[in-house]
Amino acid sequence: MKGIVLQQPPTVDRDDDKDKKKKRKPRRSKQNPSVSEVACGSVDETLVEASDILEVVEQNPKQSNVDFNSVPTPIQLTQNNGNMQDKPVLQYDLAGNVVSKACPETTIPDEPSSYGSSNKDSHIPHQGSRHRSYFYPHWSKEAVDEAIVKGNVYTALFRVNMHNRLEAYCKIDGVPVDVLINGIISQNRAVEGDTVAIKIDPVSLWPKIKGPAGVSTPIAPSEDCNSVSEICEFATDNCKGKNKIEVNNEYVNIVPPKNPSYDANNGSCLQSLPMSDCGSNSVSGYNTLASNTSNHHNQNGAICGKEKLFSMISSSPNKRPTGRVVAITEMSSRRDAVVGFLNVKQLVSTKENYKREGRKKKFTREFIMFTPTDLKFPKMTIRVRDLPECIKRRLDEGDLTVDMELVGVCVTDWGEDDYLPQAYITHIFGKGGDIEAQIAAISFENSIRSSEFSPESLLCIPQVPWKIPDDEIRRRADLREMCIFTIDPSSATDLDDALSVLTLPDGNFRVSVHIADVSYFVLPDTALDIEAQVRTTSVYLLHGKLPMLPPLLSDGLGSLNPGVDRLCFSIFWDINLSGEIMNRWIGRSVIKSCCKLSYENVQNMIDGNLDDGWFPELHGQFQKSDIVESVKILQKISMIFRDKRFNDGALHLDSSKLTFLFDDNGAPYDSVFYERTESHILVEEFMLLANRTVAEIISKAYPNCALLRRHPDPDVRKLREFEGYCAKHGLALDASSSRSLHCSLEQIREKLKNDSVLFNILLSHASKPMQPAKYFCTGDLKENEWGHYALGFPFYTHFTSPLRRYPDILVHRTLLATLEAEKIYKSNGNCFTGIYFDKIAAESAKGREALSVAALKYGLPCPEVLADVAAYCNDRKYASRIAKDSTEKVYMWALLKKNEILLTKARVLALGPKFMSIYIPKLAIERRIYYDEVDDIVPEWLDMTSTLVISLNTNKRVNRRASSGKYKTLDDVVLIECPFELKLEELGNELGDLVVDDVEPAVFPLTVSLLSTITIAVHAVGGDDGPLDMKARLYVSSYLK
Repeated sequence: MKGIVLQQPPTVDRDDDKDKKKKRKPRRSKQNPSVSEVACGSVDETLVEASDILEVVEQNPKQSNVDFNSVPTPIQLTQNNGNMQDKPVLQYDLAGNVVSKACPETTIPDEPSSYGSSNKDSHIPHQGSRHRSYFYPHWSKEAVDEAIVKGNVYTALFRVNMHNRLEAYCKIDGVPVDVLINGIISQNRAVEGDTVAIKIDPVSLWPKIKGPAGVSTPIAPSEDCNSVSEICEFATDNCKGKNKIEVNNEYVNIVPPKNPSYDANNGSCLQSLPMSDCGSNSVSGYNTLASNTSNHHNQNGAICGKEKLFSMISSSPNKRPTGRVVAITEMSSRRDAVVGFLNVKQLVSTKENYKREGRKKKFTREFIMFTPTDLKFPKMTIRVRDLPECIKRRLDEGDLTVDMELVGVCVTDWGEDDYLPQAYITHIFGKGGDIEAQIAAISFENSIRSSEFSPESLLCIPQVPWKIPDDEIRRRADLREMCIFTIDPSSATDLDDALSVLTLPDGNFRVSVHIADVSYFVLPDTALDIEAQVRTTSVYLLHGKLPMLPPLLSDGLGSLNPGVDRLCFSIFWDINLSGEIMNRWIGRSVIKSCCKLSYENVQNMIDGNLDDGWFPELHGQFQKSDIVESVKILQKISMIFRDKRFNDGALHLDSSKLTFLFDDNGAPYDSVFYERTESHILVEEFMLLANRTVAEIISKAYPNCALLRRHPDPDVRKLREFEGYCAKHGLALDASSSRSLHCSLEQIREKLKNDSVLFNILLSHASKPMQPAKYFCTGDLKENEWGHYALGFPFYTHFTSPLRRYPDILVHRTLLATLEAEKIYKSNGNCFTGIYFDKIAAESAKGREALSVAALKYGLPCPEVLADVAAYCNDRKYASRIAKDSTEKVYMWALLKKNEILLTKARVLALGPKFMSIYIPKLAIERRIYYDEVDDIVPEWLDMTSTLVISLNTNKRVNRRASSGKYKTLDDVVLIECPFELKLEELGNELGDLVVDDVEPAVFPLTVSLLSTITIAVHAVGGDDGPLDMKARLYVSSYLK
């Protein structure tokens, strides 16, 4: 990894800090502390500007107007924060008491009897003492457990609004509404990704919200909402996915590390906890129960608490639930990996002043400010004495370029008497404007393992040249004479799956899918298995890949390369012309692929474009006509399956995606939209069928310890908001089921066939109510909760990509155990894997024993461990998506930086008196333009018509409503061109292919309404001087420039 890796942070000595604070002399009255006192109370003359502190100590932190990236509902942002009506200002005083000016009564929340402290008043932060506390202490584990049992506290994942860090949300499992955690005091030192215990406020203190058609919905931050690719797994996880990313995991008879440590030498995610045996909890057969009596009371309490919360929500459907954090039950791994910049200018200038004035007093500064690039994290302080020596030397020399360095820190402490957390620098990545430094920082933030594979893991792979042993071939179905081929992106090297089809004498078809048998090479508890567990998935960072398995295996011995013998799992289905499955067989096999096809090859066959000499090299006795005929049959069957799937309730939310083109040096030089074709659908449908088939088999054989993947029903309120949004624009939408939602969207697609941009916006918004798909252990949920909403399947898993996904390897082992149990049971036919599952055989004593013996043979994890594995896989899956999105942003930023500016059109998604939210079709991103408190322009909001008029102010500005630090210049918001200087031809030559030909600047006064099209200028900002971003400005022509 690029950059410098530093030593681990020292143990925090808070007593030393407290001793120093005791020696300080008060500079102002204790009874009326100023903002500067608040800053110095914990930082001691630290270099914290007033604006920095005001950000976190604001007495009444406002809720953001609206996060338009997450919901389309609010079309108007009023001066009093848009969607909030009669909102009580909810906050806590320093004693933890709830205070609301809108509600006359003062409510003191019920607190636990013990806080883990001998001082019964220790939970009340000191208000009048010298050592004031800004937060109340976290409850003890015992107090939290007791409150959960009573149903008074809930555990949830803490997520922060990227547009307003003072606004956070907690999603409680099983509750359809997010809980708002508003303000720094209520958040009580929780950060993005923490698992927290929260206490719900009284209903009387919940703020009212306004939604379409009288429906109110809490607005979740955009980063928590699902991308289309996350919802439509068939467009990502199943359609080969070689050009995308995912991330890391761990498993089997092992408790995976919840917070894997970061390898300081290679920037990788290392196993940090010992692997533990399940002991007597190992899998024991068909009736294995995932029991955990220690959590029984907590579970009952949680159920009781959820019922109580449901009742509160139902009684106040037009209010947004709010709460506060009372404890952090599990700290996020992100605390160990925060990226940002140091603020050193004031430190260096103060040192220079000391030197110039010849002061005898020694210059001492205890802390320096750190600003994260991720806006969801608070600013932090770093001890000057703990700065790396290389940075200290540069600061002593007056080098101001230190603040251009992208650094990584870990949070070391955040006490009750500190407004800001303390951090320690662990990595220096390089200049913020360097792409390599940014990619390294992304890997660090998301714990992406980029190191080489260990020698021990490589020893687990057979030495090359290698051939399949003869006795292994005899144990398998020999399919090497069949016409089998792979279909992948042209650049793919890890070929997981292959297809074949035969026409049977009765007119039916025998379709087969062949998946690389990675479980033959990756055995349980080996060094290679542990390595794969930690990595979890291959990570595709656009033009590079970080493999889950060593390339010798993923691209070589395990990959289904043409012309060589390869080990596989094969599934055969006999399918009639109506798409009904008449029979099936599943087992281990050996194949020899006859050719490697690309999606483009297959699409040419489907379209009948066979005249070019593009056909790939063939192996074996098969001819070009054999391949073409097989492809056309498969395409015909795939369309039958697709139609059946959507009729059965599947949902299609896929849209075109932006991809980048790279030169030989790995630098982006252009971007294009990637469209899915019929060739993608062909592969997608058969991979979905294979995944569903295996999910059915393993969940019936091992109903309490199978690893499946579920997609819960969407958030009801958000879905109703989307219905209301469509209704406002004359678009009928029925979201009562996934099938009706799909049909409605298809009708809207036809109605908006001449406005594809608007339809893509609607698709994006349709994904917002969707919850993320997750891995789970079947023993943790009732069978009616196993379903996959978007796919319309009652059960689903991941089986088809074992070279790049560790969950697939676990599923392979479970399938192997099921096949082994069939052999042990010695029944006629396939009692456990055939089209009809023999439940009587599985529940018999002989069947249970067979399944138990097979489970032990293949090292299946017990339910408790499998649940931990599933949680870890989900965590790494989420991290991989964040890494993918961040990497795409870096390359988009680099492309814009190279071309300086982009003139293009945008659609207005939301509008108000202070800012507008816009969608930029050419970049497929959303951005905001703030126009309040700007020099030289006057925004006029027409509330009756929800219209904005922006005029150029030629009069001298007087009586600013904000401080000069908040006021923006005209250039910050508008790019103005004088008409007589405007030469689009010359500008187009300067900007290259990124300039849209038909873009014309607007003129003042500029009138904007919802969904109107405006012209904008987009350019790259940040890099060496802050977080990367793409800034949008209005593009206007005026003589009064």
